[in-house]
Amino acid sequence: MADELKTLSMAEGLAASRQTTGTALVDVREAGEFTEGHIPGAINVPLSTLGPDVAVTLTDKSAPVFVYCRSGRRSQTAGEKLVSFGYSDVTNIGGILDYAGELEK
Repeated sequence: MADELKTLSMAEGLAASRQTTGTALVDVREAGEFTEGHIPGAINVPLSTLGPDVAVTLTDKSAPVFVYCRSGRRSQTAGEKLVSFGYSDVTNIGGILDYAGELEK
């Protein structure tokens, strides 16, 4: 059975990512959007550059990966790509528009 992309709300996803060790929080917006403000602890892997070579950054394909973007559309696409690249625990947590906490710049 193929692994499937999971979906959680922003609040649920962040809670899950913070309660689990070894997770990656991935912002798939473009670099300029990322530098304007992102969720603390997130790494930037723009959807436009997301390819199989992401394994250089996300080395453990079994580790939980939580993806988000601005509204949730790009993170859905990115999550599907990650699953197709062999990542087994990928969750789309939607858009930063639904994030209520402090932003890191």
